Amino acid sequence: MIDIRRARETDAEVISELFHIAYGDSYFYPQYYDIQALKRMILSDDTLFLVAEDSETETVLGTASVVLEVGAHADLVAEFGRLVVHPKGRGQGIGSQLMQARIEFVQDRLHVGIVENRSAHEFSQRISHQHGFHPVGLLPNKFQLGDRESAALYVCHFGHALELRRNHPHLIPEVYPLAKLALENCQLNCDAIIEAEPRAYPHFHQFEVQEMESELYPVLLRFERGRIKQREIFGRMRLHYGLFQLRASHAQYLLAYRDGLMVGAIGFSIDEHERTGKIFELVSLDDSPIYFLVSELVRRCREEYSIDYLEADVSAFSPQMQQTFLENGFLPAAYIPAMIFHEVERLDVVRMVCLLTTWNGDSLQVFEPGKAIADLVDQSLRLRTALPKLMQAVNTAPLFAGLSEEQQQYVAASAELETLEEGHVLFRPDDPADKIRVIISGEVEIQNCHGKTVGTIGVHESLGDLASVSEPSHRVSARVKSEGQAMLFSRDALQQLVHTRPDIGMILFRNHACELADKLQRMNVHALFKQE
Repeated sequence: MIDIRRARETDAEVISELFHIAYGDSYFYPQYYDIQALKRMILSDDTLFLVAEDSETETVLGTASVVLEVGAHADLVAEFGRLVVHPKGRGQGIGSQLMQARIEFVQDRLHVGIVENRSAHEFSQRISHQHGFHPVGLLPNKFQLGDRESAALYVCHFGHALELRRNHPHLIPEVYPLAKLALENCQLNCDAIIEAEPRAYPHFHQFEVQEMESELYPVLLRFERGRIKQREIFGRMRLHYGLFQLRASHAQYLLAYRDGLMVGAIGFSIDEHERTGKIFELVSLDDSPIYFLVSELVRRCREEYSIDYLEADVSAFSPQMQQTFLENGFLPAAYIPAMIFHEVERLDVVRMVCLLTTWNGDSLQVFEPGKAIADLVDQSLRLRTALPKLMQAVNTAPLFAGLSEEQQQYVAASAELETLEEGHVLFRPDDPADKIRVIISGEVEIQNCHGKTVGTIGVHESLGDLASVSEPSHRVSARVKSEGQAMLFSRDALQQLVHTRPDIGMILFRNHACELADKLQRMNVHALFKQE
């Protein structure tokens, strides 16, 4: 028989031992090895610690906790985590019992519960899903456990949280697919409005930067109180928490000055053990220092702080801030509905991640309900590696002539990079016409149904476009004549692109018509030459 009870101060040593057994010395929160730190957390009102105990032997076989008030301004957000079961207790449903008990203890005290489940196995993901938590994101390489390990982010809403949710978030196109999946997973209709032509904050660089020292705290506090109009970045910490709390949490600020006057500040915390960072606040006199502060922090994380993972929770109602983070190397990794309490409503949040280490998603083990979101984040990360080559193709191929820089980035983000191996047949007659390629390098030979060559597709030209527009299947075959690379669009991806960005669709259709006319003329001349 297993009893679930609140942890007592005397349980600290047993809890620490459980983490040693489960993780060795590499658990990503070292305070769970520290007996005194554990005792303080057990006695704290901000942390709920539970243990699972064998009623006969009084042996502690598992533990789990809830960190309350992880949001600023009493956002009623709690993190469910630190679930550990002793090997002797596995297979007895202890993990599920601990999750159910945690919910019963704290559900009257919060609106939003979040869980960062390990992605190395499905155990914790299954437990979260069984107890009403829904997958809303994948946090890539967030944890340091030997090699870096990702987390599947799950969320559960309590009380009146969803009734207080503000409708119709405004999202940049890169965030929308993730938001749609997350909202649907939470049984919500996707009511997001896509910003067709998002603009980042302006690029200015004429600022001096200073790290905040103790004597600057009162100055920055007065500055912040007078400058916050509409918060766009959220986090547990705030400058109002006080200098002592900021120091205790390893929080720092970079201050931007122009002509000796403070014009902006970005607050962030660094975990040197985990090599991770989180942006929790950004305040400014006007729009001018915002882009600079984000860029400068990313540079320092990469070059000075040796950070592998940096995240920020961005308002789903601020496409300008979303675009600013995107242009500075961040990608949308999670979408959390109704996470932040602001004035009289709860706002959706986009968790954006800047990965400063190599991504390899091959070891992911994602529970079925979260696979679509995990695949989407994985695809975005892999695309980021291929993006320079794709951008080069967009810059030079006639099909994309006339696109603005922002439009080019959006098109490149909708494609995949494909390797073309010499002799490989890309499609044959009657194969589905569901892909369009733009050749980056190499050549592709087009043959009719009799095996005769009727044309060659070279660098910067498109392949499969005629069939995908006019017919469901191909009437010719395509074979790689010389190896190279291609920019690959699925028909669905192209249709989604045109649907969400009609401004891009108009340009593509115009260029497509011109290229088809040129291609057909060349093929007719080639056929005429063959007859002669």
